[in-house]
Amino acid sequence: MRIEVTIAKTTVLPAGAIDALTTELSRRIHDQFPDQNGQVSVRYAAGNNLSVLGGAKEDKDRISEILQETWESADDWFNPA
Repeated sequence: MRIEVTIAKTTVLPAGAIDALTTELSRRIHDQFPDQNGQVSVRYAAGNNLSVLGGAKEDKDRISEILQETWESADDWFNPA
């Protein structure tokens, strides 16, 4: 399964946020889908989007929930340098 998250270029994030989000999201997805060798990519693009390639609709729904939970809990796991 391949997961791609794009964040709108107009979204201002602190330095290191993309890498930290990639790491935390990868960890959480691996916890929920241990049998998948999921590759997680987070990058800037024209708009916000989530793509799940190689997964069922239920998988995309769950990954969307994980992404939302991860984003909302950034104060717990992101420590800007």
